[in-house]
Amino acid sequence: MSIIIRVLINAVALGAAVFLIDGLNVGTTSTSEAVIAYIALGALFGVVNAVIKPIVKTVGCAFYILTLGLISLVVNALLLLLTGWLAGMLGLAFTIDGFWPAFWGAIVISVVSWVLSLLLPGKDSDED
Repeated sequence: MSIIIRVLINAVALGAAVFLIDGLNVGTTSTSEAVIAYIALGALFGVVNAVIKPIVKTVGCAFYILTLGLISLVVNALLLLLTGWLAGMLGLAFTIDGFWPAFWGAIVISVVSWVLSLLLPGKDSDED
């Protein structure tokens, strides 16, 4: 269930980024196609973050320390660009018009994902 919630959070965050940032586009014609595209993109983005990001953090640990973590903004933008490239290879209608839309989109995605994660009960809740 947790994986489904993460995919949905990623989908909503990607939708917010596409809505707010010029240069991020999901080219669908109908609402049902858009929902399916965002869910597929949410899953793809989650897989990219789960597989690639820990490797980059481990290899680039010195850069994270040297820049006090600000390099993570660039890494997140590059992971979003990678997601866009993979989406194109898989036939999903998601395009990114360069580094700066990816940079700002990654910030929007991070903030929206964080806020949505705060709103949902997690592992630390008092529920049994």
